[in-house]
Amino acid sequence: MVLHSEDIVGAFPAWAKSQSQYADLNLDNVILLTLPQPIVVQTIRTGAIALGNVILDFSRTSGYYPDIVMGGPVPLRALRKLGVVEPQARTFSKNRGRALVVRKGNPLGINGLADVARTGARLAQADMVEAAARAGNIAAVEALVGKSASDAVFAHEVKEFPGRLGITHRDVPEALARGYADVGLTQYHLISYWVRTFPNHFELVPITGAERFPLKIGLARITDPLRPRALEAFEDFFFGRARDVYPRYDFARMSDEEYGSPMALD
Repeated sequence: MVLHSEDIVGAFPAWAKSQSQYADLNLDNVILLTLPQPIVVQTIRTGAIALGNVILDFSRTSGYYPDIVMGGPVPLRALRKLGVVEPQARTFSKNRGRALVVRKGNPLGINGLADVARTGARLAQADMVEAAARAGNIAAVEALVGKSASDAVFAHEVKEFPGRLGITHRDVPEALARGYADVGLTQYHLISYWVRTFPNHFELVPITGAERFPLKIGLARITDPLRPRALEAFEDFFFGRARDVYPRYDFARMSDEEYGSPMALD
């Protein structure tokens, strides 16, 4: 939601044209691959991505290959083990932890984790497609309310629904809208985005203490990038504004020590 905005990708080409060292770059074809992070890792590792019965060559030879990968420590370290990215990324965003999403009107009266357990609500979250996200959700809830209460929260977890072989965070609002789940659990900024986009369908329910368990995202450079000057231009542009832009989309504001800090990948 942030990268695709007019604040970032929308503003980048014009900014580059205004900088003498980047003015000659052709930035009319900036490509963003925004899929669940395990799928991004798999795409780079295998050199291909399947979209239905269409298979795209995702390789250096084809040119359809990244210069930058943004992600959390787990997927970036997986790419580092493959030698795909440099040994150190730069941290640029921190989220506000997890929150709950419910249908408009909050029909079950869910105001926190205890209400999810009390009502026996059907809960949707990322499943094994995003195993690290699911494990992080469970660990955070256990740390907040204890193991037994956490088990009650997840007692009626929705593992699948018609039209989906698995559930990613992007499927959570659909599960609620179509009546397959009563409550969703995922990152605060995602739910905030869904509520802004579909104000007649969803409401955000904060989780007390969730900000104690934020996730940080880093920018990693590809080893021997195909377009090194474009990479340099984007990194220069991005770190000049990301600190102020991300909080507008309900991410946490980062301190001087946090923003741009190294994220070791080895």
